[in-house]
Amino acid sequence: MRRRYRFLHVGLGPLGRRIAADVVRRRLGDVIAAVDPAHAGRPLAELVPGADADAVVAAALDDVTAPIDVAVVATVSDLALCAPTLRALLERTISVVSTCEELAWPWDRHTALAGELSQLALGRGVHLLGTGVNPGFVMDALPVAITTACAEVRRVEVHRIQDAALRRLPFQAKIGAALSVAEFERRVAAGIVRHVGLRESATMIAAALGLGFERYQESIAPIIADTPLVCDLGAIAAGDVRGVHQEGRVFAAGREVITLIFRAAIGEPDPRDRVIIDGDPALDLTIAGGVHGDVATSAVTLNAIVGLLDLDAAGGLHAMSTIPLRGCAPPR
Repeated sequence: MRRRYRFLHVGLGPLGRRIAADVVRRRLGDVIAAVDPAHAGRPLAELVPGADADAVVAAALDDVTAPIDVAVVATVSDLALCAPTLRALLERTISVVSTCEELAWPWDRHTALAGELSQLALGRGVHLLGTGVNPGFVMDALPVAITTACAEVRRVEVHRIQDAALRRLPFQAKIGAALSVAEFERRVAAGIVRHVGLRESATMIAAALGLGFERYQESIAPIIADTPLVCDLGAIAAGDVRGVHQEGRVFAAGREVITLIFRAAIGEPDPRDRVIIDGDPALDLTIAGGVHGDVATSAVTLNAIVGLLDLDAAGGLHAMSTIPLRGCAPPR
């Protein structure tokens, strides 16, 4: 019987708590420690039923003394902000899987930092991976995986269309729901409102399939409510923003080789995920209703952990396109 992993969870927001609860529910390991200054001093089992009954949420990593096999970091999207936490964990010889979107494929946007973290993980013989539902699966690992059936790939197009009314409140805030158009534009300019990870998905696909990468172009626009709506953030008046429409495009050899279309809004009709491969053979896969983002983010994170730590490969910085996709991990 394979040994059970001892989990440390850094960040106990809605997503972090969900992932920790799923470790317990799915019997994938033991949740024995957590770090989150907002909940410091609270019994961990109050936030994550089934976690170690004696564990108390720590304010900082230095307060965690229990032996740990793997840490789940669910804090911020920006890799530069997340890096001190990642460094501290790797230096303690702890493998890390994080939902930090910019870690999903950091070699493009954060080349030097990616090299530093990779060398640190290699030196300690542990693993580092950034993943989630998107980036990490729907708009990158999934398109790459289905091209296993292709003898040639010329172009990849992915659509992710979501009804954000079904997502957690922080996600609704990230897509600008309930803002005026002027406030939406201000927050876009400040980098607050956007889907983080479109470029990471594009560069992952380009590298995995050898499509080339000469130029990347990205656009973002508000989706406006035609009628009054209500979401977890409050009322949305007609004329205000109900979500975001974002597109990323990769050009190589004078043509567009990757097109990624991300659309998430309150009350969005016909949610779906669609992958279109221009290749030999041509492929067209649609997931009706789309992959539920919150459920799948936790699932992808935990399934990737089991696959990653069960590998006989050397440590280092990985991406979802560089590790085997093991499917849904069974209880340990």
